[in-house]
Amino acid sequence: MNTLIEKDIYELIGDNHQMTSADTPLRSDAFEKSDTDKMQTIEKHFRVIMEEMGLDMTDDSLQGTPHRVAKMFIQEIFSGLNPANKPKISVFDNSYNYDKMLVEANISFNSTCEHHFLPIVGKAHIGYVSSGKVIGLSKLNRIVDYYSRRPQVQERLIMQIYNELKTVLETDNVIVVMEATHLCVSSRGIKDESSYTSTIQYGGIFNEKENRNDFFNMINQPK
Repeated sequence: MNTLIEKDIYELIGDNHQMTSADTPLRSDAFEKSDTDKMQTIEKHFRVIMEEMGLDMTDDSLQGTPHRVAKMFIQEIFSGLNPANKPKISVFDNSYNYDKMLVEANISFNSTCEHHFLPIVGKAHIGYVSSGKVIGLSKLNRIVDYYSRRPQVQERLIMQIYNELKTVLETDNVIVVMEATHLCVSSRGIKDESSYTSTIQYGGIFNEKENRNDFFNMINQPK
């Protein structure tokens, strides 16, 4: 009987894009260090990585790369790891009694595959029917952006967005669709540049096929 060694298991999990946790895997002490200290540590280690690759770190173009990467990791593409960066989401009473579906389509997002640290680029489509609360349209974009800015798998990302919307809107009548290209598929491994990944999460009235079809018709309307 063949026994998979640890590195083989790592490869299988990465190539199959498996999610091992519904929550972002974080240590309990993840935010004890300041962002400045984290950037200094990342800068030091990324310099070592570049040197191991044989790059000349005295070159003017490369000297500042470790610093730029560290700043990008902490302040930009992985800023959604820190709860302190979570956007403040205000909701309002549905005083005008709008009782039909509200849809925000084609929300652009950029995330990062947690298996290979390569980009995930796509669009999100969100719909909900108010149970008494409404949310500013731009806040939907901010929620998508916040959960995207961390190492992710698409299945976890859509669940986190969906659960956040259910919580803030105080309703199960939420549907989220995400379509994305994964560069860990297109630029390495199988190198398939034409495929994309679609995920869907819904509840409440969207458990009924008729309501889901209404949502799909709205997001697929010619612009």
